[in-house]
Amino acid sequence: MQDDALVNYDFHCPYCDSPLTFLIDTSQGSHDTWEDCHQCCAPIQLQIIVSPVTGELESVVAGRDDDVL
Repeated sequence: MQDDALVNYDFHCPYCDSPLTFLIDTSQGSHDTWEDCHQCCAPIQLQIIVSPVTGELESVVAGRDDDVL
């Protein structure tokens, strides 16, 4: 894994609105994953979109575990 493949992503928890930062590995390509909020421990669904051409992070959609992303 290259260091330039790691991107810090800042957002707010969809449950408790706490500010969060997650480290995203763009070398994995586009994928869905779940992370727990560091404040309230709720499961957050992350839909990560990585450009297949450039390998750069295009977007991240964060939702509650029961949201359909």
